[in-house]
Amino acid sequence: MATSLENLPVELVADVLGELDLASLITVSNLSRRLRAVVSEPSLNPWRRPILRNLLDSGEEYEPALKHLSVRRTVPRHNWVEILTLGKAEYLLFGMTLPNLKDSDWEECFRRRFLPGWIKWKKDGSWKEAFLKMLHRLWHRSHSACTTDEAWTHYIVLNRNGSANLLDGSSRNYNPLTIFHEIKLQNNLAHLMTHARLVVEFKDVRIIALGVLTKPRSAFSINHNARLFLHPPGITKGEEGLSSSSESISEGSEESFQSPPEQTVPPRNAYGNPKDMYRELTHPLPSQCHARYPFYTPGGEDKRWLGPDELEEGGRQWVGPMMITAQLLGPSTKETLFEGPPLQDTDLLVGAGRSQYASLSWADLTSIAPWLELTHTITGAGLGH
Repeated sequence: MATSLENLPVELVADVLGELDLASLITVSNLSRRLRAVVSEPSLNPWRRPILRNLLDSGEEYEPALKHLSVRRTVPRHNWVEILTLGKAEYLLFGMTLPNLKDSDWEECFRRRFLPGWIKWKKDGSWKEAFLKMLHRLWHRSHSACTTDEAWTHYIVLNRNGSANLLDGSSRNYNPLTIFHEIKLQNNLAHLMTHARLVVEFKDVRIIALGVLTKPRSAFSINHNARLFLHPPGITKGEEGLSSSSESISEGSEESFQSPPEQTVPPRNAYGNPKDMYRELTHPLPSQCHARYPFYTPGGEDKRWLGPDELEEGGRQWVGPMMITAQLLGPSTKETLFEGPPLQDTDLLVGAGRSQYASLSWADLTSIAPWLELTHTITGAGLGH
């Protein structure tokens, strides 16, 4: 006996409807009262899957039906938190009809999309006003060299003694590689190569760490917080795809010296089950390429683990200060000249679309790496005495 779609359980109907594109789902929702009730039910929500297919496919244009989806009463309101969190800034600002949401929903969108330190821009207006102003500010800065809104760019330096400094540089000529070279000069590390790591990527910004990798002369030069920042205690990449290759070593480096004989990091099983200690980051919400942060995210763009176990590639360790900065994501930031793997190391900082940066704050560092235990947090230069 033939079974029609409307005779199926509502859960199965919703699952089938979730495979449709948005235009087809809109059409189907008008075919009968029962189908309209199914697509309107927030607990079933067949809209979520076609919406996410649009938002997570960054290489394609959004479906035309998404443009005025907010006028349809059959779309549950909580879908808009994901649309406003994951949607392209230019499309949200200029290409679609925005929904009428409660102020608490706009606050949730703000906290899920932007770094917590950017709440300072809210002022006295509504959360909708704050969200749209911040979105326009980021879109404008990622498409131009304008620094009117933020004349000074703040960054954080993790020192090897366990403290950290919140410093700033002029936004007009802010260059992390130049700033970190000065830091290396001050710490007698200028003869060693600078390495960069992509820590985590969000919709509009990504966090990049700059440091020095080498085989240290002694344990006193090792920056334990630098390693902990990139590799949360107890979390590893797993057994798949571990790289054991080492990079070429330049003359004058410290690689010719033996590593300290003592064990400087606890074994991987000394921390218990990582899933009991950590939760996937949701505020702000990482991009799909870092969706499981702080855990390892497969796919090729989570480059925090380039070596086996707790040490970096070639058995080297982070020495001296580590600089942490926030790079704005523009249309060409992730583009490469040739076909190949995702950008890594200093390629993250050099090239078209990689010269715009935003300020980082203590609240941002706490959100990204709550497991870090700093001995001092110093705003400005100095030792904090």
